[in-house]
Amino acid sequence: MSRSSNVRLKKFVSYYKPYRVLFAADLAASITVSAISLIIPLCVRRATALVLGGGGDVSGIFAMAPLMLGLVILQAGCAVFYDHKGHVMGARMERDMRNDLFAHYQSLPFSFFDREKTGAIISRITNDLLSIAELAHHGPEDIIIYLLTFIGALVILMKINLSLALAVCAFLPLMFVFSYLSSRKLRGVFSQCRERIAAVNARIEDNISGIRTVKSFGNEDLEIARFRETNEGYYRSMASIYKHEAWYYTTIGTLFTQLILVSTVIFGGMKLSGASLGVEDFISFILYVNYLTAPIPQLVRITGQYQQGISGFNRFMDVMDTAGEDRRGGAALDKVKGEVEFSAVSFRYGPETDYILKDLSFKVKAGEYVALTGPSGIGKTTLCSLIPRFYEPVSGSILIDGRDVRNISLKSLRERIGVVRQEVCLFAGTIRENIAYGRPGASTEEIIAAAKKAGAHGFILALPGGYDAVIGPRGLTLSGGQRQRIGIARVFLKDPAILIFDEATSALDYESELVIREGLKNLSGGRTSFVISHRPSTIKDAGRVLVFDGREIREQGA
Repeated sequence: MSRSSNVRLKKFVSYYKPYRVLFAADLAASITVSAISLIIPLCVRRATALVLGGGGDVSGIFAMAPLMLGLVILQAGCAVFYDHKGHVMGARMERDMRNDLFAHYQSLPFSFFDREKTGAIISRITNDLLSIAELAHHGPEDIIIYLLTFIGALVILMKINLSLALAVCAFLPLMFVFSYLSSRKLRGVFSQCRERIAAVNARIEDNISGIRTVKSFGNEDLEIARFRETNEGYYRSMASIYKHEAWYYTTIGTLFTQLILVSTVIFGGMKLSGASLGVEDFISFILYVNYLTAPIPQLVRITGQYQQGISGFNRFMDVMDTAGEDRRGGAALDKVKGEVEFSAVSFRYGPETDYILKDLSFKVKAGEYVALTGPSGIGKTTLCSLIPRFYEPVSGSILIDGRDVRNISLKSLRERIGVVRQEVCLFAGTIRENIAYGRPGASTEEIIAAAKKAGAHGFILALPGGYDAVIGPRGLTLSGGQRQRIGIARVFLKDPAILIFDEATSALDYESELVIREGLKNLSGGRTSFVISHRPSTIKDAGRVLVFDGREIREQGA
């Protein structure tokens, strides 16, 4: 086992630790079920021997009946326990993994979400974890039940008649070799299937989130064709799985097991006729052959379950192994004046891409109102995204009040910076909750005050329910301008030392823009403000304008 595989195995086992007692009880119940399965045929053998030895007297059967009935009841109780509590344990582990994965998603940098499809992210936290939970629950207990049953049956068969048992065992090496070769093929198709269902989810997410664009261009047929192509890929993966499973389970569960049973009847009948095997031993041998062969297809099924679970766990660990943002060190950013300086900063999104910024240097004084303008896609948003460390520069440094932002606690840094983007993200819930997202725990008076400064108070009161109006996912029940003003109200409530407005007034009409501009003047007083805009009406309020051209500042001034 490679070092990486060993680390991942330890990580998987670690999720059992909080439930050690439950896991032990689950395994004990599984062992009991398996043991009773092996004991009952011995009881049948004993009862048969008593009847045959007593000349047909059935009193021996009645003597064995209470014991057998008690064993069956105990077995049923243990089966109910491990089936119920085992599933509960698996669900708890799934919950823990989902919590860990979601928390890790929150720590990942913007670059991760730039390259990952939302549908694939959702698939990891839903479908993949469900298959892991099934493996965590069924894997250990099923292995114990079926493996102990198989080994126990094999030992008892050898005790009953060694030569007949060896004849039966001649088929076992072929069964296990076939299982090993088939499992290798299944591993590949299960992994491919996981990737393709993630692609289906990503396609659905793209379509649903962009359904207005789809309909505005009349491209429903194009989207249907694209989805059918992606869905066809997933279907082909599933068809491949079913093909391999059909050969797998039929060969193991039907062909080999029936061959073993037929061989037992033939060779056992020969021994019975030759008086080298008693009737009670022959009956018991037939029963134990079933216990020998029945676990094999179940162990094969566990192999398939293992392939699904381990494939899901590897995808889970691929995300968990992705480095998150460095939140460990750094001092708190207290008593912020707001001076921001870029010193020879260079940035690009990847080793294969061109530089967006190259050796960029400039300084913004504390409390200064700076407008950033220039052609679209030139790097204005990227520049501002470096200040709160949404991305890390390739070289150079960014200083706030003379302190490198990399030496400042990430949480503290972002608490001092307010950002309003062109596309405001609102969450399902009430308007009150969305504004309070800027400072959880804010009072109603503070929320209303922030809404007034953002020019949102009037339209909020006009909505049914006012501040308690439910706006739905992404705030789609509101106009673009209304969403923008709620987003700005959040920043007013946050009351940061440094402000970044990325085309924040672009979705507003002229009247609303006047209200927001007045609010920006009030908010920016004494605060360092970066305003990205193409509107002359917004830029004219700035004390200084920085014009970007290519990867540098072409000119600056009032």
